[in-house]
Amino acid sequence: MKQPGPWHKAYVGLGANLGDPAGQIRAALVGLGGVPGVRVLRSSSLYVSAPLDAPGQPNFINAVVMIETALAPHPLLRLLLDLEARLGRVRSFPNAPRALDLDLLLYGDETLDLPELQVPHPRMHLRRFVLEPLVEISPDATIPGHGSAMRLLAGLASQNVKTLAAS
Repeated sequence: MKQPGPWHKAYVGLGANLGDPAGQIRAALVGLGGVPGVRVLRSSSLYVSAPLDAPGQPNFINAVVMIETALAPHPLLRLLLDLEARLGRVRSFPNAPRALDLDLLLYGDETLDLPELQVPHPRMHLRRFVLEPLVEISPDATIPGHGSAMRLLAGLASQNVKTLAAS
């Protein structure tokens, strides 16, 4: 039996604003946890935020999950895209409403800048709906090239993000 490669800590952002967004995020967490080579370590609370780049859409539900993975960045990205599609994601136009959005935010302390994959996620340091759940589960997180997630979060107080009340 082949042993998995080295394990890496990674963070994935989850978001949805169609159908049952909270249910979609919960289903994605279950899906991630059921994949060989991926272990879910921690997941944040769910957060509600208004869409930043597409006014007029329904609010988003967002979360961040910390995983350990034996997958390299590209296979992990493919896994995330496959999971999005299985859970109803349709890419009709940029910034379209979505049943599920999974973004590879951080992969260890690696930096990748390829057409199909940028790590850290190129806009995560500008988005409170990413940084707040990230800091919740990893207060000491740093974003390569940008610094402390907690420090960056402090500068985004004007973005309206709220913790989703438990149902």
